[in-house]
Amino acid sequence: MLQQFREENRDLLVNIGGTIVHRDDAGVSPFDSLVQNGDGVWEGLRVYDGKIFRLGEHLERLRRSAEALSYEGIPPADEIVEEIRRTLAANRMRDNVHIRLTLSRGRKCTSGLDPRLNTSGTMLIVLAEHKPPVYDKSGIRLITARHRRPPDDVLDQKIHSCNQLTSILAKLEANAAGADDALMLDSRGFVAETNATHVFLVRDGLVLTPSTVACPEGITRGAVLALCREHGIGFEVRDIAPDEVYAADEMFCTGTMGEIVPVVEVDGRAIGSGERGPLTDRLCELFAALTATEGVPVV
Repeated sequence: MLQQFREENRDLLVNIGGTIVHRDDAGVSPFDSLVQNGDGVWEGLRVYDGKIFRLGEHLERLRRSAEALSYEGIPPADEIVEEIRRTLAANRMRDNVHIRLTLSRGRKCTSGLDPRLNTSGTMLIVLAEHKPPVYDKSGIRLITARHRRPPDDVLDQKIHSCNQLTSILAKLEANAAGADDALMLDSRGFVAETNATHVFLVRDGLVLTPSTVACPEGITRGAVLALCREHGIGFEVRDIAPDEVYAADEMFCTGTMGEIVPVVEVDGRAIGSGERGPLTDRLCELFAALTATEGVPVV
């Protein structure tokens, strides 16, 4: 899966610390923590017909991540929403839009790792792009990565950090294998997530998803579990061994950038029939209905 440049994004206006500029003129200080140490937190948002799906949950996760890292000067939610509105209005955007929302620890007074060198507060970046869901809805192929998700005592995955080297290393493995993405295990050998999405299996009509021991609490993942509860679809959240993946009847991934996408092959083995499954189809329909009716108006 390789995203392509979209001509409609050529003259995007981006919001850097409250200043809206052309994408080619945007700049971040070399003293900013994002540049120095990859020290930032982020959220992916999707705009549906002028509304952002689960905006409150995304902003709450952003705040929790920033607080876990002891950021000072975290902007309140209403200020962040106003900057999102300004950015969307400047680009005349309303639908099929993905927003990358980034909060940096901010600029340092001199180069270095120590957060005490950050003396000017946080910096917010709002990057909105014309971007429909990025995965092929007919299905994607995965390989199991050698690189694993670290446990909480190494790096707390509940912190939605911009520092994504582990995911990048796994994605490099997938690229080398000609796969769309990489399935990642935790340090115990159980399924965690992919390098970019959460994972679900279907076995005998039951939906299974890994616990979030070694991955963040996904917003789309949570929406899918809520749909299962609401519509009487049985599910379990538990440790999943790799061999259960190969034996699944269906498999799909979830995320804001790609919504719900079927997985048709893992490590060269077909999953189920090797095509989209009926329960995956049903959840896709339910999710589409949900995003059409829910959301915070921003346009």
